[in-house]
Amino acid sequence: MTESGLPAAGGAARHRLAPLLTPESVALIGASPKAETVGNGMIKAVRRGGFEGRVYLINPNYETIEGQPCYPSLAELPETVDLAVIGVANARIEQQLAEAIRLKARAAAIFASCYLPDDSDPPLTRRISAMARAAGMPICGGNGMGFYNFDHRLLVCGFPPPDWVGPGNMTLITHSGSVFSALCHNDRRFRYNLAVSSGQELATTAADYLDYALDQESTRVVGLFLETVRDPAGFIAALQKAQERDIPVVALKVGRTAESAALAVSHSGAIAGDHAAYQAVFDRYGVVEVDDLDSFANAMLLLGHSRRVATGGLASIHDSGGERELLVDRAIAKGVPFARINEATTAKLGARLDHGLDPINPLDAWGTGHDYEAIFADCMSALVEDPDTAIGALFVETRSGQYLNEGYARAAQVAAARTDKPVVIVNNLAAVGDDDLTVRLTEAGIPVLVGIDPGLTAIRAAFARRDFRGRPPMTPPAAPPGIRARWEARLRAGNPPLDEAESLTVLADYGLPVLPHAIVEDGAAAVSAGRMLGFPVALKTAMPGILHKSDVGGVKLGLADAAAVTAAYDDLARRLGPRALVTPMAAEAGTELAFGSVYDAQFGPLVLVGAGGVLIELLRDRAVALPPFDAAAARRLLDRLAVRPLLDGRRGMPPADLDSVAVALAAFSAMIADLAGLVQEVDINPVLAGPSGCRVLDALIVPRQAAAASDGVG
Repeated sequence: MTESGLPAAGGAARHRLAPLLTPESVALIGASPKAETVGNGMIKAVRRGGFEGRVYLINPNYETIEGQPCYPSLAELPETVDLAVIGVANARIEQQLAEAIRLKARAAAIFASCYLPDDSDPPLTRRISAMARAAGMPICGGNGMGFYNFDHRLLVCGFPPPDWVGPGNMTLITHSGSVFSALCHNDRRFRYNLAVSSGQELATTAADYLDYALDQESTRVVGLFLETVRDPAGFIAALQKAQERDIPVVALKVGRTAESAALAVSHSGAIAGDHAAYQAVFDRYGVVEVDDLDSFANAMLLLGHSRRVATGGLASIHDSGGERELLVDRAIAKGVPFARINEATTAKLGARLDHGLDPINPLDAWGTGHDYEAIFADCMSALVEDPDTAIGALFVETRSGQYLNEGYARAAQVAAARTDKPVVIVNNLAAVGDDDLTVRLTEAGIPVLVGIDPGLTAIRAAFARRDFRGRPPMTPPAAPPGIRARWEARLRAGNPPLDEAESLTVLADYGLPVLPHAIVEDGAAAVSAGRMLGFPVALKTAMPGILHKSDVGGVKLGLADAAAVTAAYDDLARRLGPRALVTPMAAEAGTELAFGSVYDAQFGPLVLVGAGGVLIELLRDRAVALPPFDAAAARRLLDRLAVRPLLDGRRGMPPADLDSVAVALAAFSAMIADLAGLVQEVDINPVLAGPSGCRVLDALIVPRQAAAASDGVG
């Protein structure tokens, strides 16, 4: 984390971002009387927030602006300010920041992009960052919109917000200024305690802002719009803090599609992709990840609600049979379960519905239209009261002034007043929530979500958050003592990557179930090894530099006798070289999985599990986690796989012993954690999962140094 804070005036210890986000004095550098300019906008923003501290305007071209004295420079101010807001063009930023640092200003905010034509090396962005870090100065920006701290009544922005924004319990931290504007200026459903457009994060990162927000009593949910994480260790620490304080975090991570496969040596590296680390981090700390802005907004609203979802599923009520069918289709596609209502609830619904309507969940409650408001209120109350209902949702539109929509809104409020469970309204069409009725519902404590798919995403997110909170503490297995030291010299030596025999030995040392094996250099030794291990056997090339043996025809399977071994060995030796590995064939059939690991430059080692054998890259079916983890977490990873049903037995195949697979995967995660810093990639493929357990059939371990030297192999 950045060391960017100072004690508050008077000596009271405060958060390191206090000079930036809760200053007592602010200087607006570049203040201007010209309408529709950043220099004028930042004056209006500070005034609109009602900031109670001292505000100074700075511009050498004016003596007063809008009736307020204007100073020619920071040096002319009567005091040293906490926050210098630098609202000038790129060419003047460095000078103004240097002056602020010289005069001991404690923090700064920069709106401009900080890019200069024909800039020197290092460029302005790096020069500013170095200046700020040397001075211990937090900076919001550059290339950002600023921030709104409604708890402190301070709005720092060149484009002032509408009057209705804040205060509230939601924190927004975004790398995108346009997202900041969209979610702060255009939708009256949202009420923030803090909103930050962090921009380039020249000195202060999203991790710092998240840490600050988690210290605020008003924070109930945090939304992160991320392009990258510039302080991985600080980010992890802040997510741990959010977990400890039970504050949900919603993340929309963009830039997911670029993959690092071209640099990968193993299959594991090829299928991970750049986004794998973020998925693993989010999963470990219960961060809710979404894919689009509507889902991001909806999830923040629902997870920031004062009521948490209960056990069970969704109970929904509709005024349209067609839209109900659409909801069912989309809920199944998104994995959102419906509440299984009991007979008592069914009876209540049947007694209240118009003739011909089925008393089921989800419920179409529109009949003749007679007494519709009371029918909807009573039916929704009955649905929400059912013990298997976690949340009640009314799927209708919100349009103020239309009697049906006003009636639905009143019905929802009646139902919400009768329960402690959350009750929401979901607009079937994703429309911006700036309607007066939407605002009234928001202020009455009923979140209004927009769009069936984004609404269901938010509900699924609430279920995921509930389930995460209900997990017992993780208890990963400990790595066997002394094994890292045994292999450290070999792994630090780098090239070549460990061959299959070495890799299998490492895995066995860490308690993974590997088949016995022998390295041979001639045909007679191969036959002798086959007899010792027991026919049938597999014969594989073990020549140095051949990492993917099947790609070069280097694997011979099911060799039933000495003659078959001799013929297979002669072929491998002639084409590829004399060194080979002999191992027995697996004794039983099973499903092929793959265990793997890659080293992420930001977050360190990751563990992957996925479809194995030839399907590993074809299906790209994988789940990713931070090591180490326990067997329960391993089972959850397995449950995410598309090949998971095969482990239960299909088309004559026996079911696999899932417990043994989970134990082996957890042991592998302990190994990866223990070897952190030594290993770049691990590829265990296949792992054969059968009814009597699992067995590792092939493995490749690539040390950190060998990965760079082997670029492009395979």
